[in-house]
Amino acid sequence: MRIAVVGSGIAGLASAWWLDQQHEVTLFEANDYLGGHTHTHAIELDGRQHAVDTGFIVFNPLHYPLLTGLFEELHVASQPTTMSFSVHSERSGLEYNATSLDGLFCQRRNLVSPRFWGLLADLRRFYRDAPALLHGDDDGPSLGEYLDAGRYGRAFIDEHLLPMASALWSSPTASLAAFPARYLVQFMANHQMLQVSGRTPWRVVQGGSARYIEAMRRRWRVRERLECPVFGVERHEHGVRVHSAAGLEGFDQLVLACHSDQALALLSDPDAGEREVLGAIHYQPNEVVLHTDARLLPRNRKAWAGWNAHVPRDRWAPCTVSYLMNQLQGIDTPTPLVVTLNRSEAIDPARVLRRLQYAHPVHDHAMVRAQGRWAQIQGQRRTWFAGAYWGWGFHEDGVRSARRVVDALQALDAESYWPLAQALPA
Repeated sequence: MRIAVVGSGIAGLASAWWLDQQHEVTLFEANDYLGGHTHTHAIELDGRQHAVDTGFIVFNPLHYPLLTGLFEELHVASQPTTMSFSVHSERSGLEYNATSLDGLFCQRRNLVSPRFWGLLADLRRFYRDAPALLHGDDDGPSLGEYLDAGRYGRAFIDEHLLPMASALWSSPTASLAAFPARYLVQFMANHQMLQVSGRTPWRVVQGGSARYIEAMRRRWRVRERLECPVFGVERHEHGVRVHSAAGLEGFDQLVLACHSDQALALLSDPDAGEREVLGAIHYQPNEVVLHTDARLLPRNRKAWAGWNAHVPRDRWAPCTVSYLMNQLQGIDTPTPLVVTLNRSEAIDPARVLRRLQYAHPVHDHAMVRAQGRWAQIQGQRRTWFAGAYWGWGFHEDGVRSARRVVDALQALDAESYWPLAQALPA
């Protein structure tokens, strides 16, 4: 079959990689690079060149089995990393690194702070009680409703749980109150985040995440269309026509591996199911800055971590996160390489290395219900939808969605479809 894949994030890349083994695949990408949120930058700093990631960074074999298997198939090397987490609160002045006792009490006054001990007590209580949410039959409460009902303290909510969730999903804290509590707890349970010890070690791709894309491109026959935005798609009985910067082309099957809102916008004739499912998933734009301004990290160096959450003075302002790439990627340089989301105004412009824009799905009850309707819109009129938005929004979710689409496509009778797109009028 002739198959068009639109979008080269992890879902599009994995779809193209597996489909290319039996079919003729054309991959459309509007950007000038393949990868979407896999984005590695060559940075000259302190007399050396460093490969620094600003999107996808970490994975582990237990919780990312399909991605790990793909890396093994591609012979991509990885190395251990740290998943240390810190919080700096402008509101209360609190700083801590949750990885070690010395980091946890890097501010020695916290040893005698009832408020801080209350935070730790609520944390233990949440770890103990929250898994009960997984046994309910309905949608369950929102995170805000669950925390209110449990009478959790503001210290735990404002200076641990919300900053952590904000860091994980690149979401503003205001939207997290509507986040399905069960959804958060299920993710934490699946990733061993509700236990203090025995967690599976995390890893990063050696030399930057884009190495796996380089490995793919060396081995596949995919027709790459970089800087080739797709303007729309038309679906007919005998095939699909793709309108792009390259012109008008016919295909037997179409995989829309872009964001769900982008996929919906490309359809010239979406049906009611496609409008309902894809339209229920919304996105949060995030400004990402790669820089060397250490002021975006906690004041106390003992609190520096791989993931550094910042709680602003204004209670209604969103929490933000800064990733210390020296720790996460094992980059050996004295200058801190920092990736900060949505706090650009605080960064010294002279220390900015890259400015980027990404978008992440907003997780709410409507999105969870839409995910449950995956099968209703797949394969209708030769169109398939792949993307991390079908899961928690991470790389493994993108690979899993691609695997489901590829398995379904491989089950089709190739002989029934091969000649049809070629018969479409230009």
